Amino acid sequence: MVTSAPGTDDEAAARDDEAGGGAVRELHGTWRTVVTTFAILVSLAHLYFALIGGVGELMRNALHFAGFAILCAVYFPVWNRPDIKASRTWLWADLALGLAVATSAVHLALAESAIYDRGVRLAPADWLAAIVVIFGAVEFTRRTTGLIIPVLILLAITYVAWWGQYVGGVFAFRGLSWETVLFRSIYGDDALFGTIARISSTYVFLFIIFGAFLLRSGAGEFVIDLARVVAGRFVGGPGLVAVIASGLTGTISGSVVANTASTGVITIPLMKRNGYPPAFAGGVEAAASTGGQLMPPIMGAGAFVMASYTQIPYEVIIGAALLPALLYFASVGYFVRIEAKRQGLVAAEVGGPGLGEAFRNAGASFVIPIGVLVALLIAGFTPTYAAVVGIGAIIVSSWLTRHPMGPRAILEALALGARNMILTAILLCSVGLVVNVIATAGIGNTFSLMIADWAGGNLLVAIVLIALASLVLGMGLPVTAAYIVLATLSAPALAGMIGDNHVIDLLVSDGIPAAVAPILMLADPALAGLAGQPLPLADAQALVTALPQEVRFTLRDQLLDPVLVTAALLSAHMIIFWLSQDSNVTPPVCLASFTAAAIAKSGPMITGLQSWKIAKGLYIVPLLFAYTPILSGDWWTALQIFAFALVGIYGIAAALQGCMEAPLNWPLRALAFAAGIAAIWPANLLVDVAGVLVILAVLAWTVKKDKSKKVVSFASSEMT
Repeated sequence: MVTSAPGTDDEAAARDDEAGGGAVRELHGTWRTVVTTFAILVSLAHLYFALIGGVGELMRNALHFAGFAILCAVYFPVWNRPDIKASRTWLWADLALGLAVATSAVHLALAESAIYDRGVRLAPADWLAAIVVIFGAVEFTRRTTGLIIPVLILLAITYVAWWGQYVGGVFAFRGLSWETVLFRSIYGDDALFGTIARISSTYVFLFIIFGAFLLRSGAGEFVIDLARVVAGRFVGGPGLVAVIASGLTGTISGSVVANTASTGVITIPLMKRNGYPPAFAGGVEAAASTGGQLMPPIMGAGAFVMASYTQIPYEVIIGAALLPALLYFASVGYFVRIEAKRQGLVAAEVGGPGLGEAFRNAGASFVIPIGVLVALLIAGFTPTYAAVVGIGAIIVSSWLTRHPMGPRAILEALALGARNMILTAILLCSVGLVVNVIATAGIGNTFSLMIADWAGGNLLVAIVLIALASLVLGMGLPVTAAYIVLATLSAPALAGMIGDNHVIDLLVSDGIPAAVAPILMLADPALAGLAGQPLPLADAQALVTALPQEVRFTLRDQLLDPVLVTAALLSAHMIIFWLSQDSNVTPPVCLASFTAAAIAKSGPMITGLQSWKIAKGLYIVPLLFAYTPILSGDWWTALQIFAFALVGIYGIAAALQGCMEAPLNWPLRALAFAAGIAAIWPANLLVDVAGVLVILAVLAWTVKKDKSKKVVSFASSEMT
């Protein structure tokens, strides 16, 4: 029997709680041995497919769904009731359903050629298999994620087959035959076994296995020990430990809730003992753990989905994501430090081993594999190859620590990786049924045009609309699903509006190029004599906003460098990806905050409000994506923007909290807030520098005030 390693039960339990509210079934004896062995085989099969191949993409994706359908059926009972979870009869029934869905998935992969030979006609066995597989996708997403995604799947499929023809306006859709709907739902490019399933069966699962090996090797404990050494002795040190540990754990974990639970059981009690209010301590951990999804190189599943959607190489995405992720963690760290000063907390020893001891315990298991992974990605190797080599590096490097991984530990890590992947695999494959309908019916393009129309050409309004949509979707969908749906619906519009801003900049700096003057004159003949003359900003904005969408597209295509077009596309997806994370920390539904509240023994809603306030970077940094070239690939420019934003966000955090190194009165808070906005204001170096200087001046004043206060306190104590 394979058992869990120390520290891995919390991780698995956290994922289970995130998936189904604690609905996971506990297995014992022979059942546990058999299912664990099957989970190990699932992991080994995917490693084999990554290294050797041997099967086509459709069959690999079908086998991927089939394997996790069986695991989901066994681990997640039909109802979260003690009698059902303990019943062997229900366990056999669930296993039968899992096997039926798995068999049907494999049948459909094998039947593809025969279906095409019949002129894309389904045989009776194909009809039955397709219905069983789609029913399985609906049922297993219900078990793991709740009712929202199953309802979306049913609404989507019936929309293109039936009720779409009764919808008026731009969303009217003449129904397809049920045979066509079933065929496209299985074999379409974006369907159940399509692009998103490919991402799940390759990149995502291999990196989940990589994370499981890191956890089993003791790297999780090393992360917390390292954070203690780095930040433990500073004022607010326990809170900074939470920030650093969660950021580093983000290179391991693919789940915000798992991150919160695994690091929070250590960091939240540390913060409470140091004097932080329980709700604030829970809010810090939830906000910091949310950042784990933003931290390269893994970034949950989002980076892989983004790479597939945008066709931008994965290594380019994670390279561009690094500085923004550091900005986010800096913003959380600012709130921690400011709250410590506001509460009058002092530096405290947080315990744990020293740096040398931490490295001897498990340091090599973290540093060497992560280094190998990053080096391979930079060298141009594929993420799948890098992940497999990284897994081997973990095993080898573990022998340099006090926790060498032998055969038993390797099998435990393989089983843990498969178990941790159940929710993600079922979710990513099943959400393809929704994305397929969006692509088939053209809803994405229609919705993008609607966003552009509602925003009236104003990029900020469009971002606010997407933020609201992400919050609403996030109440019922896991963040990865929310990102996929929002990106499908709104990324084209957002990327176009960012591209339009680049066009406006060109019109202001260079005027109307001769190559596009005829196009613009069709829209406004008065522009005939303005070719080559720089336009005032207001005139350029009015001109571009008034143009029809197809003319704007032509302008972007002819005027913009391909690098700018790529940067606009990446910026749009990054904005949506970041905003999709806010449901983790924003009431009324914020699972990470609720998990932290349970550990902190604080009220769930007040903890959610604290985490929402602390996670303000989720809303500030996307504005940098929209209005600055921080994602352009120009590292010097990106570092410049990063440096100004680092100071600007501190000013904003200080204004919101009313404190730096000493309390701020209302006039100084207003000044700090205005200076913070100025420091991150795009494309005006003078304003940026002025904002930074004001913030540093206010900081210097509070440092002096804090020292004066300490001198007075010391003198008073001496007199006493």
